[in-house]
Amino acid sequence: MDYNDSSLPFAAYLVQGCWREADRADIAALRVEQLRVMLPESLHGHMIFLIEEMRGSGRLLRDLGDRSQVHISRAPIVVSHLNLVLPCLCKTLRDITTHLDDKTLSREIRWRKMYHKMTEEAGGVPLPQRFVLYNHFLSLLKDLLTRSPSFDLNTLDALCRRLLELRELRGIPPPRQLQIGPLVPQDVMSLAVIKEPNAHWAEQIFSLPLPSRTALKHLRSSRAYGPFFPYGHLNIPADSKILFRRAFDEDKLSVTVFLNSHDGAPYLMICNLLGGTPWHSLRGAHELCIGREGSALQLKRWSHSEQCSKLWAELYFLTWEEMVLFYCTFVALKARNPLTTAMDPNEYKLQREEKRLFQAQIRDDGYKHSLIVYEDLQTRGIRLHAAVWDGVLRQCPVWTAFVTRQSQSPTWISRRGMHRVRLKDVQLYVFCDAYRQENMRQNQCGAFEIDFVSGEGEQTSRR
Repeated sequence: MDYNDSSLPFAAYLVQGCWREADRADIAALRVEQLRVMLPESLHGHMIFLIEEMRGSGRLLRDLGDRSQVHISRAPIVVSHLNLVLPCLCKTLRDITTHLDDKTLSREIRWRKMYHKMTEEAGGVPLPQRFVLYNHFLSLLKDLLTRSPSFDLNTLDALCRRLLELRELRGIPPPRQLQIGPLVPQDVMSLAVIKEPNAHWAEQIFSLPLPSRTALKHLRSSRAYGPFFPYGHLNIPADSKILFRRAFDEDKLSVTVFLNSHDGAPYLMICNLLGGTPWHSLRGAHELCIGREGSALQLKRWSHSEQCSKLWAELYFLTWEEMVLFYCTFVALKARNPLTTAMDPNEYKLQREEKRLFQAQIRDDGYKHSLIVYEDLQTRGIRLHAAVWDGVLRQCPVWTAFVTRQSQSPTWISRRGMHRVRLKDVQLYVFCDAYRQENMRQNQCGAFEIDFVSGEGEQTSRR
């Protein structure tokens, strides 16, 4: 594909190339996977490595495309770099497809010929390592775009040189520098690497590992209902801060949550791939209501033209844990949002899908909180849930923790006083910047302690 010629604006054309090459990477990975199952196990190692890296390229490209929509004022920073990597990546993926389509050769000879020939023509760089190079480069572009403190200019320069050498070996002419400017525009580089202030709590929720993965049933494809707009047509202020991005259905649909730099409110942007073209929809958290229906979380908006509530998105989650985290994060963001005028009480609970087993008041890092033990009726998963006890934020999530197999150990829970218990192994997901869980871990083993206001609590029988 020629990324130097297009009727579209150059920057938008290149960024949309991220989604095109992501689709191409996924298709190529599937083709290699289909070939792998037909070949001897001795060949599987290199094939699995290649498949994983190609799929990683697809994820990184879509992630970069989504983030550039939020940081659209800084997108020109990475445009020249995309023009360096996308033609090279595109040719690699096309060559893989050409080799795999050669039905004159047996499957094994097809694979061996492709692997060795493409390694040789890249100056001895093995085919999987070529995608490692692409992925490292794309990761650095994401850091550059988002002003990540981990961005390394020296590494980016070194990878630029390697990609230029690879382009030359592959017969790809160098980018048209006069059209796109220098690889690193000096007037914006200082802005690109400014460290962000203290991280927002929502940035950390999905970066923590899951202590367990409980599969949900009856999964369907996630859906978004719009209205949709093409790339570059959303009015997102400069310097808005991305909190997290979650992908669904192998990145065919994604949700990016960010803080609007103009009003300080959280917004959700959906990217929906339709016919390989990304379409976007945007809503503030204060404009949406959340609820659960089976294995999906439903986000609804108010239609002023029809004077009724309408589905905006239906998100199906693979695991119960990730569904809970998304739900709690959304509710906490909405409840603390300066633009939210009122919260529907039903939004504070996962409707009829969870059963409350126990509830009591606790003293928690100097605050009064409700501690509730919930059981999920579909998966039988159990979690602890702390919420604000009273005031305008009453019932707003503060933290949640999943009860895993460790709870079967006789030493997992122990009494440390009349109203205090200690949990030896529990991971908290905190939905508030002010809460400091380390204050409840002031013991030699760092275990989490729960301090009940009284020795009584409201308990219900298990179904």
